Amino acid sequence: MEPQLRHAVTDGVATVVIDHPAKRNAMTADMWRQVPPLLAGLAADPAVRTLVLTGEGTTFCAGADISSLRQSPGEAQELAVLAEEALAAFPKPTLAAVRGYCVGGGSQLAAACDLRFADEGALFGITPAKLGIVYPSSSTRCLVSLVGPATAKYLLFSGELIGAERALRTGLVDEVLPAGELDKRVAEFTRVLAARSQLTQAAAKEFAAGRLDRDAYWGEQARAGGDTAEGVAAFLERREPHFTWTPRAAPAD
Repeated sequence: MEPQLRHAVTDGVATVVIDHPAKRNAMTADMWRQVPPLLAGLAADPAVRTLVLTGEGTTFCAGADISSLRQSPGEAQELAVLAEEALAAFPKPTLAAVRGYCVGGGSQLAAACDLRFADEGALFGITPAKLGIVYPSSSTRCLVSLVGPATAKYLLFSGELIGAERALRTGLVDEVLPAGELDKRVAEFTRVLAARSQLTQAAAKEFAAGRLDRDAYWGEQARAGGDTAEGVAAFLERREPHFTWTPRAAPAD
């Protein structure tokens, strides 16, 4: 089977699977190119309320396919950055479900997600120093925002792999699950995300990313969108809320 990105949408959760098991799910140039249009389609789908990125089998992603780096390292890096930026800009919550190796471009993709849950046996590494590659500035800033400058330097300077528990301590990972429990926990948590207000989530994503000029806009969305009234009414009536605001109702600016 050709390397590909598979996806499915079930109960509000879009699952994107990196599928290249012959090379530990390494990303080819064509796979990098698939990411932005795939995410754009899922972002526009009103049935999608959250997105999970994972790898086929027992590996998340071992990075970029080295053959693509030999052919054109600059193009391969540009494609990876465009994929990373598309993932970071996805308007709904994103979660990387990591098992096995999460290395190089795999760590780049995982770091671009909002959250990262990992199997206890997962291994993380950012390895450009092993190849003489300059890690992109946007990817470096993203890494620093997660783990701080000292740990980012450790990972980038050395290219060494770290285990899931150390990744958890440094902030690279949000939860570590015992063997065999990752899928169950991801399914459970994404059900929670899908039930929550997309208004709250969309505003939180913007604010967490550093946007400072949208308080009035989001205040108006809260007043006009109906989620706040529904949330308060559901609380007082002791029932589950039914939130209806969607990101498609809100222009980017």
